[in-house]
Amino acid sequence: METVNFLRTVPLFSKLDETELVRFAELTREKAYPKGSVIVFEDDPGDSLFVVRDGRVKVVLIGEDGREVILGVLGVGEHFGELSLIDDQPRSAHVIAMEDTSLLVLRRDDFRRRVESNPAVAWALLAELARRLRRADSKIHGLALLDVPGRIAKLLLDFAQEGQSETIEKPLTHQTIAHMIGASRETVSRTVRDFQNQGLIRVERRRISVANRPALKQLAQTRL
Repeated sequence: METVNFLRTVPLFSKLDETELVRFAELTREKAYPKGSVIVFEDDPGDSLFVVRDGRVKVVLIGEDGREVILGVLGVGEHFGELSLIDDQPRSAHVIAMEDTSLLVLRRDDFRRRVESNPAVAWALLAELARRLRRADSKIHGLALLDVPGRIAKLLLDFAQEGQSETIEKPLTHQTIAHMIGASRETVSRTVRDFQNQGLIRVERRRISVANRPALKQLAQTRL
C-alpha cells in the first residue's frame, strides 16, 4: 500500500483507479543509488521507466571535452526514461544521482501491457510528453534570446512555479545553475549576488526564495 499511495502522487499515475494503481505497484521494484552514481548512460538500451521515490537526479549531456550540460533536475515524484518506452531507441542522455536516491523501476514490457489495457495511462503519458516539449521549447527560447541575468531569472521562476511556492525546494548550487544555462560558475555567482543585493531573491541555507517576482519576470522577458 505504501507504493500505491506514492504512485497516487505521481502525475503519470494519479488519474488511475485503485485497482490499476495496485497492478502498477506490483510491477515496480525499488533500487537505491548513492550520490554521484550514474543511473543510466547515454546510448544505453532503453528498457525501463524510472520514478524518483527519494532524492534528486540530473539529466545531462557530456561533451567530448568533459563539459557538462544539465537538461533537467528531477525530484520526488518525477520520472525519466519514458521516451525509450515508446520508440525503443537508446537513452538520449546520462542520468546521475545528485544525492543518495531511491527509484521505482518499471520494465518496458510491463508498462506497455498496462498502457494497452488502460488508455488513461496513455493519455497521461501524452500529457507529460507535451509538458516536457513545451518546457524544452521555452528553455531553447531563453538560451537563444536572453542574457545571463535573464536566463537565471527565468530558471528561478520556472523552478518556483514547479513547486508552487516562492521558495525553490530543489537545492541549486551555482555550478548546477551554470550547467543549466550555459554560463560560467563565476558569472552565475556574481549575478545571484546582484539579485540578492537588489532584493530580487533571498538565500537561506542554500534555499533560494523569490522576493520580487515582477522584477524577475521583467528580466526574464528582456531580449538580447
